[in-house]
Amino acid sequence: MEHDPGAMLRRQEALGRGHSDDEIRRLHTRGEWRRIGRGAYLSASMYSALSEEERHRFLIDSTVHAVSDDAVLSHQSAAVVCGLPLWKTPLDRVHVTRNRRGGGRIKRRITVHCAPIGEHVAVVDGHSLTLPARTVIDLARTLPFEQAVVVGDAAVRRFGVSREDLDAELARAARRHGVDAARRVVRFLSGHSESVGESRSRVMLSSAGLPVPSQQGEVFEPGGRRIGRVDFHFDGIVLGEFDGRVKYGRLLKPGQSPGDAVFAEKQREDALRDLGFQVVRWTWDDLESPGQVAERVRRAIARAATPRGCVMQAPLPSAQRLTVRSL
Repeated sequence: MEHDPGAMLRRQEALGRGHSDDEIRRLHTRGEWRRIGRGAYLSASMYSALSEEERHRFLIDSTVHAVSDDAVLSHQSAAVVCGLPLWKTPLDRVHVTRNRRGGGRIKRRITVHCAPIGEHVAVVDGHSLTLPARTVIDLARTLPFEQAVVVGDAAVRRFGVSREDLDAELARAARRHGVDAARRVVRFLSGHSESVGESRSRVMLSSAGLPVPSQQGEVFEPGGRRIGRVDFHFDGIVLGEFDGRVKYGRLLKPGQSPGDAVFAEKQREDALRDLGFQVVRWTWDDLESPGQVAERVRRAIARAATPRGCVMQAPLPSAQRLTVRSL
């Protein structure tokens, strides 16, 4: 049977297909095969086309068989497997947690944490992993604030992780390193952030000392006609929009081109301004210069008048349910 170039190939499989160890080494040395774990390879072309998260999934598949049966995926590895977004988070090692109090270690491709896990774990694609609330707290203890907010916001939105769930995990982690930082993250989380950029925008606005904006507001004309949804709003007067560009492709209607979507977005913004709203828009690049965005928001707040339209809170989506098993 011919090998699928998009699949991981283990050494024993390669030997079974007629390759010798010398050939495997040559393919790796020439850069045709990329080693992703001990005795596990991907074609170089396949590897280069993968995202960091996809590469981490292959790293998990090549590594997790070597850990003990009582270990479950945790931290960023659990986040990757259940589809939570990460930003500037190291993915060079698989993270697992063993349900015991001592014996953690760090190896080249795996970090083993030791801590009580609780009564239940999630099961995704055959992998056992910490529940979303536990994953959020583990990352909130170990990642910088902004990175932790990105994954935490997504978990609250996607899986319906509640404040009670998070507080329970904080209580379990009461004596662990980083728990004070985790409490700060938990206080800041919002299930209304729809993207990494929106989570980072919240951190940016907060760090600049601006009032906390509401999110995902539905804007209506005085007669009740819906104009659209906005990412942020300050007291229903100043509207903030994170322009990640990718959303124009993601939200295309049938038969609509990206150019059509950009034109429709401009018409929507013109309608918002016509209703008397101040609109401030920022991009990925602007997130690296938060002071400039903050000043634009402050100027918009200063010149704002009462608009003719109104903004109402959009509901959260239905929570996604994971398969759960008892330990």
